[in-house]
Amino acid sequence: MILIISLYVACELIANVTASKPIALGRIVVPSAVFIYTLTFTLIDLINETLGRKRARQVIYGTFAANVLLALYLQLAIFLPSASFYANQEAFASVLGATPRIVAASLAAYLVSSLIDTHVFAWWKQRVGRARWLRVLVSNSVSTAIDSVLFITIAFYGVMPLIALVEGQYLVKMTVTVISLPLIYLVKSRKFNAEGRDVSWDV
Repeated sequence: MILIISLYVACELIANVTASKPIALGRIVVPSAVFIYTLTFTLIDLINETLGRKRARQVIYGTFAANVLLALYLQLAIFLPSASFYANQEAFASVLGATPRIVAASLAAYLVSSLIDTHVFAWWKQRVGRARWLRVLVSNSVSTAIDSVLFITIAFYGVMPLIALVEGQYLVKMTVTVISLPLIYLVKSRKFNAEGRDVSWDV
């Protein structure tokens, strides 16, 4: 399971570094990070399925802290004086120095949507049950919508047309979600007692 958690954190950090480049998918324009970022919603569902909602939320908080550290250190690296022979300071700052508004939008959307994802996934599992793929599809359809609305609104309100951006991002995110559904069957669920000790496999 440590591999899945590590992959989740890595995908989140990679998404933050690559999000500044917009790409065109036909008439849809989305951040280049949208593919790997959307994968994190399925990965956190897999963590939730295996370790439970409490531990999934702990992973989210830890990843949020890692994202904050990344954002702060990138600003520090940009601020520090470059060596006399380094000629790429402007390009470095342009690629990695996202505006505070974009950073705030990314962090807020990530934290809110990820916590909602874990809640919806756990609620659906407890109240409705059924196939794992359906739990992932339901939780991701809600959380990616919230993520898209929050990020686009905070980042681009008053700058760009919001509806078209939200619709494009949501369409791409749900496509990636459907493709990633088989991941939920890679690891079996595990049950833990009150002390957090593994007591059995959930079949």
